Amino acid sequence: MTEQPQFTITRVFDAPRELVWRAWTEHADVAEWWHPRGVSIKPGSIDVDARVGGRYRYTMVAPDGTEYPTAGVYRELDAPRRLVMTWGSPGDADAAAPVITVTLRELPGDRTEMLFHLLGIDAAPGDENVYDGWASAFEVLDEHLAGASAHAAPVAPTAPAAGAVR
Repeated sequence: MTEQPQFTITRVFDAPRELVWRAWTEHADVAEWWHPRGVSIKPGSIDVDARVGGRYRYTMVAPDGTEYPTAGVYRELDAPRRLVMTWGSPGDADAAAPVITVTLRELPGDRTEMLFHLLGIDAAPGDENVYDGWASAFEVLDEHLAGASAHAAPVAPTAPAAGAVR
């Protein structure tokens, strides 16, 4: 029995967990960062249906014009804690596609630890391919979250429910 190829990247973001979750599941947020630095998303190529069984798709465009269409299906959504989705090319069999699991943990000070695990691809830092591509995308995500956090409305404290003990 051989171990399946896989890798993990852990990042801490200076943003509340709900914002990080939204970055993974909302069309407008995905468009801002689902690509490494220097790569863009082809206009009109993003479709996000973030629900169990829903599909997503997008096309990255490299500086030389090469297009990288990407698609998958959402397998699990436990907002805002855990997201599981396949990750491959359009037309790939979902059962054979690599699987991404994102686990988000709240940290003090409105910070979030993200554990990104990709099962089905062997990658490592310095590979100038999948690992480095995701690591770069997470740098873009960090910048996106910093902007989103700066524009987020402050959350008003909630009053205790009637009959609640302080």
